[in-house]
Amino acid sequence: MAQQSLPSFHILAKPTGAICNLDCAYCFFLLKEQLYPGSDFRMSTEILATYLRQYLQSQLGPEVEIAWQGGEPTLMGLNFFRRMVDLVGQLKQPGQIVRYTMQTNGVLLDDEWASFFKTHQFLIGLSLDGPRELHDVYRLDKGGQGSFAKVMRAASLLRAHQVECNILTTVHRANAERPLEVYRFLRDEAGAQFIQFIPIVERAQQGAAVSERSVTAAQYGHFLISVFDEWVRRDVGRVFVQIFDAALGSWLGAPPSLCIFAPTCGGALALEHTGDLYACDHFVEPGYLLGNIQDRPLVELATSDKQVQFGRDKQERLPHDCRVCEVRFACYGECPKNRFIRTADGELGLNYLCVGYKAFFHHINLPMQIMAQLIRQRRAPAEIMAMLAAA
Repeated sequence: MAQQSLPSFHILAKPTGAICNLDCAYCFFLLKEQLYPGSDFRMSTEILATYLRQYLQSQLGPEVEIAWQGGEPTLMGLNFFRRMVDLVGQLKQPGQIVRYTMQTNGVLLDDEWASFFKTHQFLIGLSLDGPRELHDVYRLDKGGQGSFAKVMRAASLLRAHQVECNILTTVHRANAERPLEVYRFLRDEAGAQFIQFIPIVERAQQGAAVSERSVTAAQYGHFLISVFDEWVRRDVGRVFVQIFDAALGSWLGAPPSLCIFAPTCGGALALEHTGDLYACDHFVEPGYLLGNIQDRPLVELATSDKQVQFGRDKQERLPHDCRVCEVRFACYGECPKNRFIRTADGELGLNYLCVGYKAFFHHINLPMQIMAQLIRQRRAPAEIMAMLAAA
């Protein structure tokens, strides 16, 4: 494949595989330990160097993002990431600007970690599900104790060291009915300026059944609508909620900023600690294994026919109901992992969260049109707050 024709792709690297120091009830990745029986679940220096060399060579743009996730990546220890930064300095291409991200539960963070993050300008995604009584329902340690106090300590450390931080909040049965309490806590108590909401959908092995922890479609739609109504009246330009930003981009006609809302996918792959590359973070399963970067170059795996078809399947398997939906431009069926229920006509592949997304996108239509028009007029979208207050 010609170098200039390479499609862009992004890697989520998991240096500890599924290993974590928490035992969150809804974590889909903990079960992935079974994929590697007998493994020590630690990425070797050899695989780290191979990954960084191949990834940096494959990225054609001036900026490259190196993203770490888990399991819990901090279990590798700080020296692993110091070594990683040193290797990047040796391996990056002339003119390349490398940015680092890490998703963490925050339990192991201390001043040394926070100082390292600040020095190397890491963007940290910190998992926090709301106030203590909501966070500690599912986010427990191995001894069954809540992790809230340690996460809040981590948030305070990151603020003290001026580390850029996104709060990652899962929406599940325990907090779905309390959207404003969750949002106001994140904004006012946790000091969050950047928030990502992640719906928990735990599918049973077969059919459309989900776990009791899973948020329902109606609950998720109500959660997003409630938070949006608060945000659009008082927090535009001050608090950035990922799904609201993505929706505004859709109303502006911009290319999708999130893979879940893109017509096709396949550009966000997952690298295991062994060097195995999978089609997606949500499809770390034998059927979606592309190969190992020690045996075949990463760029060949990421652009293979198998991966290209994986991405096309998102569009080609879109049900008729989605194809004729008036908010398809903002949704495109969302993530394939959630597309396991049937339409009213019996067609398989409708998104489990469809009812909620449809309600949300219809609800925000007018405010999004207003903010999009403000941007086209080179005005701040935050002006909508005064407009709504005066209405």
